[in-house]
Amino acid sequence: MQPIFSRSEDINKMAFLNWRMNDYSPIRHLINMADGHLSSAIILAKQCLISNSDKKADILIFPIITNAHHGIELYLKAIIWSLNKILGLKTKIEGGHNIDQIYRTIRSKIKTLGGNDELKIFDEEMVELQSYLNELTAKIKTTSKGDNMDFSRYPISNDYTNHFYVDGLANVEIDLENFVRRFEKIYEVLDRLSEVFYDQRDDEDSNE
Repeated sequence: MQPIFSRSEDINKMAFLNWRMNDYSPIRHLINMADGHLSSAIILAKQCLISNSDKKADILIFPIITNAHHGIELYLKAIIWSLNKILGLKTKIEGGHNIDQIYRTIRSKIKTLGGNDELKIFDEEMVELQSYLNELTAKIKTTSKGDNMDFSRYPISNDYTNHFYVDGLANVEIDLENFVRRFEKIYEVLDRLSEVFYDQRDDEDSNE
């Protein structure tokens, strides 16, 4: 049996884990991996739109959302790390997996860095993401104990409580065309701003 971690005779039928990685740029690693996760969510949603007669979107929506959220998380953590470098802080990655909390941490750092004027510009750039986070936060709090960001990874929470879409009588629906439109905008902004802040950091040491 051929190993999964093996070479193909056709280079175009191979994926390289290390081609976009090196020993000296951990922030760059986060940005590259964020690109992969968020863009894969959009690509998969687009595939469902091409043909969904078999209703595959009803099951693929879970990895779609999981990849989208993890991509956002990685972009935000890369931005935080770069901002900490710009602000002269020794802290690197901050926050767990709650992308709303991570986002609010970034807003605080942006205000520290450039005041209310800079924060206003940042908020205007991030309007699509902020709108989604507001919607997401409201949605995951619909159960009695409140859900968490794991709702697309597991059908139950840590205490074995069903997530919001399991017990509800009404359908919980996602417009895939709207999803693609919105997340393409979120992806474009996060990718661009992560590069902007990455380029502004003080990179005197090679270990970020």
